[in-house]
Amino acid sequence: MDFGVVLQTTPPSARVVDLAVQADRFGFSHVWTFDSHILWQEPYPIFGQILDRTRRVTVGPMVTNPATRDWTVTASLFATLNEMYGNRTVCGIGRGDSAVRVEGGRPSTLAALREAVGVIRGMACGEAVSYGGSTLRLPWATASRLEVWVAAYGPKALQLTGEVADGYILQLADPQITAWMVGAVRSAASAAGRDPDDITICVAAPAYITDGSAESAEHARDQCRWFGGMVGNHVADIVSRYGESSGVPKALTDYIAGRQGYDYNQHGRAGNTHTEFVPDEIVDRFCVIGPPEEHVKRIEELRELGVDQFAVYLQHDDKEHTLASYADHVMPLVNVQQGARS
Repeated sequence: MDFGVVLQTTPPSARVVDLAVQADRFGFSHVWTFDSHILWQEPYPIFGQILDRTRRVTVGPMVTNPATRDWTVTASLFATLNEMYGNRTVCGIGRGDSAVRVEGGRPSTLAALREAVGVIRGMACGEAVSYGGSTLRLPWATASRLEVWVAAYGPKALQLTGEVADGYILQLADPQITAWMVGAVRSAASAAGRDPDDITICVAAPAYITDGSAESAEHARDQCRWFGGMVGNHVADIVSRYGESSGVPKALTDYIAGRQGYDYNQHGRAGNTHTEFVPDEIVDRFCVIGPPEEHVKRIEELRELGVDQFAVYLQHDDKEHTLASYADHVMPLVNVQQGARS
């Protein structure tokens, strides 16, 4: 089982790089960042700094989108980093949320997302692709290799993921919902003639280590409640598009009934003022909160569902302790139990 961390590129950038270096030292396999160039700093120069100061971690956005960046530029960025540091990048991509909405835009269509996956992956791997009526290729990128992982919640996006993606990113850690989402991706892959096992499954969610007391758990929930608001944005899109007949589990859709807007200036921030509608039950289901043994138990549940990587969102007030606790008390136990069962 791989473990990743998800960072915001909040200034100072040196702090982001330092957390990534710690993650590399502790044995995490991936360092992801948000990609909202107005709300936070530009991630790609920071990726270069991370890669230069580490030797093992793979870096990538969680997630970029087809709207705010030219696809050929995105491909060239990844291919350049791969040439410099040895194929240690991955492209997480979705339709777009904060990066496009803060500019007054809208998420990309699924058709655009599908095409972008092919163009970015093909060009970053040195292949010729059709783009804008022309055939384009990065002739210097023949040794570059890039996987594209798609973030999705809705049924059509899940289908697209199963048909074209190298990996699937699910941004919540509820086992019941994970089972449904992963099943949809795998079914789509099989229907498209692909081997479902070829798609890497990544679950990403905030994780907060507590001491087992009620007070510690309450503080952890307040630090992670922002995540339910972020997920609620995507769920609201699904409900507005498909209505109550979306097929998405009701556990994912019911809680947004009390949602009354969203302030992107507080996006991904602990203690923000627009997520009071998110109940404790949703925080506990979507996030991983508790003593280390509770984290091991949840991650084991996810692994049994076919999850290959658990990526820890670190948007809270206990970043270093979380990294160290995972390195010392969570990751070894998960991998020991996995080895015992294999």
